[in-house]
Amino acid sequence: MGNYRNFKLVVYFISHAVKHLDEEALEKQIAFFNKYMRLDKVYIEPYRDGCFASEEQLRKCKEIFERNGIEAQGGITTSLPDPDKQCLFNVMCYNDEKMISLVKEACEMNARVFNGFIIDDFFFTNCTCDKCREGRDEYNRAHGITDGSWQEYRCDLMHRVSRDYIIGPAKKINPDCKITIKYPNWMESYQETGYDPLKQKEIFDLIYTGTETRDPVNTDQHLPRYLSYSLMNYMEKTAPGRNGGGWFDPFDCRLLDYYLEQAYLTAFAKPREMMMFCFQALVDSVNVPALGFMLDKLDSLLDNLGSPVGIPCYIPHRAQGEDNVQDFLGMNGFPVLTTPDFEEDAETMLLTASSAYDKDIVDKLEKYIAKGGKAIVTNGFVKATLGRGIERITSIRDRGRRMTSNDFASESSVRYNRWEREYSQRAVTVPVMEFRNNATWGAVCKAFAEEESCTVLARDYYGKGQMYTLVVPDTFSDIKYYPEKILDRMRREFAVNGIRMEGTSRISLFVYDNDSFVIYPYADNFTCDSDIYVFVKGAAALEKINGGRIEPLYTENGEAAFRLRTSVGKFEGYKIVR
Repeated sequence: MGNYRNFKLVVYFISHAVKHLDEEALEKQIAFFNKYMRLDKVYIEPYRDGCFASEEQLRKCKEIFERNGIEAQGGITTSLPDPDKQCLFNVMCYNDEKMISLVKEACEMNARVFNGFIIDDFFFTNCTCDKCREGRDEYNRAHGITDGSWQEYRCDLMHRVSRDYIIGPAKKINPDCKITIKYPNWMESYQETGYDPLKQKEIFDLIYTGTETRDPVNTDQHLPRYLSYSLMNYMEKTAPGRNGGGWFDPFDCRLLDYYLEQAYLTAFAKPREMMMFCFQALVDSVNVPALGFMLDKLDSLLDNLGSPVGIPCYIPHRAQGEDNVQDFLGMNGFPVLTTPDFEEDAETMLLTASSAYDKDIVDKLEKYIAKGGKAIVTNGFVKATLGRGIERITSIRDRGRRMTSNDFASESSVRYNRWEREYSQRAVTVPVMEFRNNATWGAVCKAFAEEESCTVLARDYYGKGQMYTLVVPDTFSDIKYYPEKILDRMRREFAVNGIRMEGTSRISLFVYDNDSFVIYPYADNFTCDSDIYVFVKGAAALEKINGGRIEPLYTENGEAAFRLRTSVGKFEGYKIVR
């Protein structure tokens, strides 16, 4: 693979540093990295944000890295400040000949100097200038789009720009040049600004995945950290074998652990490359020795892990709905893998409101359940498919009511016709999903408020299979406030390869196809070191990947139960001994 057995370690080098290259300083900076980690590759860009380095400077920078045993490829960031245009993040207007000519020139330079280059994730547009509005209106009229939306027009525009101003010119100069498009971390919003992986993957040689989640609270994106893992898997399924790697950065990471977690979760997805953005932001930073120390631990862990497996969560390309709800579940012990495909052969699947973007989803779901499948759907999915046929499968209806409660119970806690209650750390607000008694069983898990109660996990039988409706709080991150025993009951339906966990929230379970799994408790102000329980179907024992054998506490109903100690911010891998 490279200097590490399971991935290549790569770094990105921006154009401003190329333009103002200081050879002596760069040698010292490379030495700093080499002291703590082993770089395999660098991506060097000639252009970013109006700064264009010369070809001579680009070649000199390439030569310095290669002299230090580091492979070099190119890069480009398609941004340009323009006082005459109101564009967020200085992204370009692709109806402006001056701007797209600049992109073409930078790509041609990359092709002359390198055998491959990557496009940073500013390759989109939000421009609303006169030409862009005219282009949108003309496209929409020609395609019968009457709502004035941007999505289809921008996707078509960026496809043409990709083909005519990036790939075509670069391949004409260097037919062997491999061109990679890096997708950002905001998957549900791609189509609004012109990103279109479904079509672009057919014309680019490789894709790349943004796994930067940063501070989960104090940034404008508020991305759950599990996304660093789940988006990698989604992109691998989008372009099998051509997802080049995961890209993370140190920005807005209030805690060092936030930076490291991005790397951990990226690694858990088994990437081909681990990309650090960027060289200039990391020089003389504590992030480098800290990450360097952990890279060897990650490499040893990955030696023992197969391919990731999980409950497939179907999110069609261009879909949006309950944005990132699957990742909030993933952060709380639900091993979910996002996929752009409806995996009809899966034993269990998860559907969210985003899944309802597929116009045929109810017919697919009905067929899947009737022949014996188990579907877990969110309340958002049910709401999105009411009036589209979901009524054939469930009696659940959304009447728009809400309930706020900290009082819960599950069917397993009924004793002597009384519910044994579980209380949450704080009250959560959930939609009231009404159902018809004895047509739908709504008491798998319930919330109570005085004399009223509502389901938070309901079950419908249909044909040979079943559908569970999982009610998530209005604030998705409040999933972590469901009481442990309620989470445990929900997690039972998410067992993967016979593996499930019980215990506190804010812990992820990552499962692999070779009888191995990883436990990771997130570092934040609420997580504490704790014991959790892992149940393995038919297992005899566990072996910790870093050494040590664990015998089961007991075996019951064909499951072996293990008590595992978890430490905040520390991952631990296990292998099942059958």
